Amino acid sequence: MNETPLLIVDGANVVGSRPNGWWRDRAGAAARLRDSLAPVATVGLPARLPAPVEVVLVVEGAARDVPGTEGVRVVSAAGSGDDTVVELVADAPQRRRLVVTADRELRGRVTALGAEVYGPRWLRETPTNN
Repeated sequence: MNETPLLIVDGANVVGSRPNGWWRDRAGAAARLRDSLAPVATVGLPARLPAPVEVVLVVEGAARDVPGTEGVRVVSAAGSGDDTVVELVADAPQRRRLVVTADRELRGRVTALGAEVYGPRWLRETPTNN
């Protein structure tokens, strides 16, 4: 059993949670989110999630070509980003799985599979993203 927690970030939902002009450059916004997540792999989220952490960013649409980077595996959704998040959760039943999204329907789908769910603010309130 893999003891490393799996942090899955619903990229479109988290990027869209801040009205900062992300819609003008969706790929750029996803890349900035990816880069802000990179320290989480080795530092964790102090007082919330100890390191090491496997970080997965799910992207879709115009952000589909954003590549992964050290510390963040980027998964490009072939269809629905929500379906891809659910598949990632379902594929790791023995691990602690944390999903970051504000999507109510997605929250229900992944909690039914045993995942923990946190909103986008949970990521922004961490020292690695201030």
